[in-house]
Amino acid sequence: MAQLFAVHPVNPQLRLLRQAAQLIDHGAVAAIPTDSSYALVCHLDDKPAADRLRRIRRVDERHHLTLLCRDLSEIANYAKVDNAQYRLLRQVTPGPYTFILEATREVPRRLSHPSRKTIGIRVPEHPVALGLLDVLGQPLISTTLLLPGDEMPLNDAALIVERIGHDVDLIIDAGACGLEPTTVVDLSGKEAVLIRRGRGPVEALGLR
Repeated sequence: MAQLFAVHPVNPQLRLLRQAAQLIDHGAVAAIPTDSSYALVCHLDDKPAADRLRRIRRVDERHHLTLLCRDLSEIANYAKVDNAQYRLLRQVTPGPYTFILEATREVPRRLSHPSRKTIGIRVPEHPVALGLLDVLGQPLISTTLLLPGDEMPLNDAALIVERIGHDVDLIIDAGACGLEPTTVVDLSGKEAVLIRRGRGPVEALGLR
């Protein structure tokens, strides 16, 4: 059964974030709050954990997993970003947006799209997610905590325990955080393409 950490949603306890980071460093799959909804996360370099994450979501390698990053400077290590793309990202990050970008060689092949060599990247605007990323010192692999057959992501820690408590190792409970997934924008081509309309307003991106 998963460990349950109850943390303050605005001022998360550093002690608990450090414990969570240690568990993730040792292979844990965790459910954490973000600015859009709860997400499943694991260590960037942990293939068995990433495989478990995909099994929980029942998605294959063609499904984009997302890298949660601390800031724009960290994004540049994992995705190729030109000046125009950087200006666009700067307008809306941190925030509830996921951007599909061309992956750099720093991204493990198992995480990039098998045919397109792209990766989903985002900077969340949630104190718990950002605090955990800061303690870890590197991005997390993530995906929305939307289980097969559900129309909405899980948003209640007790329900997360009930539904997947035996499948994950850690649940960070910071209360309800939202039910809308991120807005997804593909920036890997010549023009920005809206893939999914979510919590992030598309007007800020000049899209409709």
